[in-house]
Amino acid sequence: MADTKILIVDDDSNISELLKMYFENEGYDVKIANDGIEGLNYFKIFEPDLVLLDIMLPKKDGWQVCREIREMSSKPVIMITAKGEVFDKVLGLELGADDFVVKPFDMKELSARVKAVLRRYQAHSRQHDEEVIKFENIEISLQKYELKLNGRSVDIPPKELELLYFLASNYNRVFTRDQLLDKVWGFDYLGDSRTVDVHVKRLREKLEGVSDKWILKTVWGVGYKFELLG
Repeated sequence: MADTKILIVDDDSNISELLKMYFENEGYDVKIANDGIEGLNYFKIFEPDLVLLDIMLPKKDGWQVCREIREMSSKPVIMITAKGEVFDKVLGLELGADDFVVKPFDMKELSARVKAVLRRYQAHSRQHDEEVIKFENIEISLQKYELKLNGRSVDIPPKELELLYFLASNYNRVFTRDQLLDKVWGFDYLGDSRTVDVHVKRLREKLEGVSDKWILKTVWGVGYKFELLG
């Protein structure tokens, strides 16, 4: 854990110093940024393994910081906010956040979430690229976090790619929303199952017209599946 780096981006010095002290005691290498622009600069210089990102930040808010991190990296991001609305959670996950924690939070629970997110990310990173999934006009690489449609790379948030990869690697099998939350977001994710609907909708927009040999299908009253046709 001594080599694992955490970047805390929060303008509340009391919270950020408390987090720094706690995670350093657990053996992490920790840096603090106090605004969105400083957070992005630290992300490039410090190259953290995980980011704890507050939403209400000066200069650039957490939404924009998360969006810009996702343009350059798939490293895990846990968003922290004083708000608890489902809208915030869905928006954060749409932008590519890996988890969402609401203030005030229990430090032990946050630590468990950090470890769970890091485990999932590291497990994905260890996968070999032989495990690229290929069907007509589509290639999905979890190691590179890359989606190719008709031979061309397509920009896609990490959670969308992980969801598509999971469904495509279990083609013709139906999964409920809760099962997908468990398999893709992790058993410790406490968000709303509508998050799955949002991600499927955005995937369909990207996949529309790519092939008539497969489809991302809704099974009414049950859930979703990646179905091979013919």
